[in-house]
Amino acid sequence: MAVNSELPPYYENHGYQPENVYISRQPVDANVYPQYPPPYYPPSVPHYVPRVPVHQSAPPVVQPKPPSAKMCTSEVKKALCIILSVAIILSGAITAAVLIWYFVANSCLGSSIECGSSGTCVSPSQWCDGVAHCSNGEDENRCVRLYGPNFILEVYSSISKSWYPVCKDDWNENYGKIACKDMGYNVNTYYSSKGITPERGFTSFMRLNTSAGNIDLYKKLYNSDSCVSGAVVSLRCTKCGLSRKNANPAGRIVGGSAAVLRDWPWQVSLQVEGSHICGGSIITPEWIVTAAHCVEGQFSSPYYWRVYAGILKQTETRYGSGSRVEKIISHPNYDSDTKDNDVALMKLQTPLTITDTVAPVCLPNPGMMFQPDQQCWISGWGAEYQGGETFNILDGRREIT
Repeated sequence: MAVNSELPPYYENHGYQPENVYISRQPVDANVYPQYPPPYYPPSVPHYVPRVPVHQSAPPVVQPKPPSAKMCTSEVKKALCIILSVAIILSGAITAAVLIWYFVANSCLGSSIECGSSGTCVSPSQWCDGVAHCSNGEDENRCVRLYGPNFILEVYSSISKSWYPVCKDDWNENYGKIACKDMGYNVNTYYSSKGITPERGFTSFMRLNTSAGNIDLYKKLYNSDSCVSGAVVSLRCTKCGLSRKNANPAGRIVGGSAAVLRDWPWQVSLQVEGSHICGGSIITPEWIVTAAHCVEGQFSSPYYWRVYAGILKQTETRYGSGSRVEKIISHPNYDSDTKDNDVALMKLQTPLTITDTVAPVCLPNPGMMFQPDQQCWISGWGAEYQGGETFNILDGRREIT
């Protein structure tokens, strides 16, 4: 824009503009000189377009450290690095040693059992099956079981390849606890060891050699054709199957009757989102047995389930949160179409407290054969008839097998 050089240049400041300071002015024509003298700007008000310089702070003045301080800092860092390196090396060495020990000392991974004489890995199903899979036959030397409804303690003889009952002569509770532990039971659940007269006559027994000294229980046992007391050992490793219900109660074949507390202390209600889905039975404080069809599909996740024990009425579950489930294991050969092998296990996150109203049921022992027309008891919160509503009160009924 052409302006008279004798006039001072005119600038517009759009930054700081206090009220009533500027005098309004008309736009200036490019070829006309302004009609008014330039306005007066107070000294505090800039009358130029400010330029914003880039701020650059002066670098801080670094005071030189004395040589001793530098040396100290350097030595501390060096020491820390050395300590950290040594710790990492030691951790790696310890981890490697543990892994080497684990794979060397436990060459049979998974559920296999190692033969002590040969190092051969043998499946648990091959132990005590009457066939020697270890070179020294140790897989058939420590075989013990509870047989029949009377829980008769029997020991397998690898020589004669037969099972024999243990004679009660010189037997005591300590031997009973050892036998239960060998079968995988927790010694804290041990119940009793007593002598009973067997229902069928035995011609051979396993007897204790009391003069054998303080050696392994099974090395004290030897085969004998006589048992002075005539009684064999009945061993109960858990306090299971004890109900206040009479063994032969008066009841109906169908329909059932309302139960009372302690009739069926192993009965539990398995629920999803507050609804009763299936029943189950306590077999240990941590484990529940139920049907595999109850936990198939989307219900196979333990997250959905709550287990209620020690209850009589379904309405009681409203006042408790139940027990959470940690793991569900269905029978590997369960068939959802035919319902073959329809059994599953639930492991609880927290063990149940065993009481008069919360107690395990007994699992069937080998030799327990159910005869035709034998009466059995069924308990649960089922319906009285097909398609009927679920009972609120626990029901027990007798049926014919």
